[in-house]
Amino acid sequence: MCTALTYQTDHFYFGRTLDYDFSYGETVTVTPRRFPFTWRHGGRLDEHYAIIGMAHVADGYPLYYDAVNEKGLCMAGLNFVGNAVYETVTDGYAVAQYELISWLLSQCTTVEEAKSALSGLHVTDTPFNNRYPTAELHWMVADKTACITVEAVADGLHVYPNPIGVLTNNPPFPRQLAHWQNFIGLTNAEPTTQPADPTAFSRGLGAVGLPGDLSSLSRFVRAAFMRRHALPESGELPSVGQFFHLLGTVEQVKGACKLGKDRYEITLYTSCCNADTGVYYYTTYGNRAITAVDMHREELDGTHLISYPLLSHEHVKQQN
Repeated sequence: MCTALTYQTDHFYFGRTLDYDFSYGETVTVTPRRFPFTWRHGGRLDEHYAIIGMAHVADGYPLYYDAVNEKGLCMAGLNFVGNAVYETVTDGYAVAQYELISWLLSQCTTVEEAKSALSGLHVTDTPFNNRYPTAELHWMVADKTACITVEAVADGLHVYPNPIGVLTNNPPFPRQLAHWQNFIGLTNAEPTTQPADPTAFSRGLGAVGLPGDLSSLSRFVRAAFMRRHALPESGELPSVGQFFHLLGTVEQVKGACKLGKDRYEITLYTSCCNADTGVYYYTTYGNRAITAVDMHREELDGTHLISYPLLSHEHVKQQN
């Protein structure tokens, strides 16, 4: 289970939690402009926008979980088990689900361009290889002006406006939005502005209460509520700190979600990327200190991936 959200202060921020019971060895990975992408269903891209994000690098290919390109377009894939339905076409205008993040971020600069690229697209169930089965995902795509949710389901590929700037796992996004409306009693709420009466939302919620369980619908409501009511911070570090506090409201603690004998789902990492500057921040379950990787400190005209293993051991600053 995972949660993704957007946040606007002096800059535009995008990030997510990744909740799972084990790691695939993900790294903060920079894909430079001349890393060659060869798409599974045809075509090759030798020059493109640079990308930074969290990825598992397999056979030299970045399998991104979440990422932002140098133009400020962001994207994250979240588990969508039981609802994701991909196609089996092997030709035409098609992209394998595992390469969708790289495919969009390598060539689009805005949400509007991404929507155009997605029009008529076939997202296929082609696996990366026989070791990695096809992941059941849906995606959130955002820039500083707009946000959308992308879902491949039984009746085709859907692109939904996401006025809340939040996405969790199941159910499909229209039901997540409908559940949110049950709490706020509002429609077409703008996510980037505070309500005229800052107490109105809290008063309306008081009779119901803010849900506290780990389900996707409850996490959606908590994240949306906190995002809407978080006081905007000025400056990079206060804004980044506030972003991590927002996602801290949906983190999973080891022991709370048992999957089987000695298996517990935890928040493996939490990310926050400044989409304007290309700085990717993260924390891990074992290391609460914020770590940063700046894509613009790398050689972005290169041809080889640059990867930084996650720092996973707690660091305590001794003050006395």
